[in-house]
Amino acid sequence: MLKFVKHHMETIAGIEVFPLISLIIFFVFFLGLFIYVLRSNRKQIDEISRIPLNINDESDELL
Repeated sequence: MLKFVKHHMETIAGIEVFPLISLIIFFVFFLGLFIYVLRSNRKQIDEISRIPLNINDESDELL
């Protein structure tokens, strides 16, 4: 099976570009995510992180 896949991969023209493209997409995505996290509003993140811990009257009525 491995010989079959390896043979067909070698016959595809320009296949050596695909690993490089996927590596670039990977780094660009996580670099963008890292920049987004660094530039985000800390106060808003703290408020959102406390949402599961807030107990209000509306949630008590549902139980």
